[in-house]
Amino acid sequence: MVNNMQLQQTLTIALSKGRIYKETVPLLAQAGIEPLDDPEKSRKLILDTNRPEVKIVILRASDVPTYVEYGAADVGVSGKDVLMEHGGDGVYEPLDLRIAQCKLMVAGAPDFASKSGRKRIATKFVNCARRYFEAKGEQVEIIKLYGSMELAPLVGLADGIVDLVDTGNTLRANGLEPLEHIADISSRLIVNKAAMKVKNAAIKTFVSHMEKAVARLHDKDKVSS
Repeated sequence: MVNNMQLQQTLTIALSKGRIYKETVPLLAQAGIEPLDDPEKSRKLILDTNRPEVKIVILRASDVPTYVEYGAADVGVSGKDVLMEHGGDGVYEPLDLRIAQCKLMVAGAPDFASKSGRKRIATKFVNCARRYFEAKGEQVEIIKLYGSMELAPLVGLADGIVDLVDTGNTLRANGLEPLEHIADISSRLIVNKAAMKVKNAAIKTFVSHMEKAVARLHDKDKVSS
């Protein structure tokens, strides 16, 4: 557990609502940090915790790295997909939390590979998609969308998509298949570079306890399987 002496410096943690928040909270609890409000029920964007020196800020997932990079939050939890898309050079990434796991993939109809000419790819991961196809030496047209990626091939907007895939059930329900693996995705603990120096003791203690919490969770999963 993190005691008051170890976290005597203030610590601001950036999280996003949804799956990442729900899977991060048990890890924080094992580190002795518990939010006093539920972001799904409260309108607060800054949540108090059971430790007065620790606050949680609730952000859009895509904004977490920006808040951490510029020091508005000391640490944060961000999906590797977000870090890959927006660039993670401005933050430290000391720990893979092994939560919110999925895959970033190219998906499309079964005949996707056989289509001739320059393919159109719909995605919100524009930079990731561009780098992937450039590395293959394949020229594609990237169409940026923000949601309902599976619809794009169905209505002829795109030949394929680049998106996160968990079970693949939504793809298959719409006649699509996961075709090409781009990257394994999980949530990462990220740290502001200046805060690592100024709040070194607090952050090192926090990272250490989160690392132990991840190890315990992983060991528990192995036992249950």
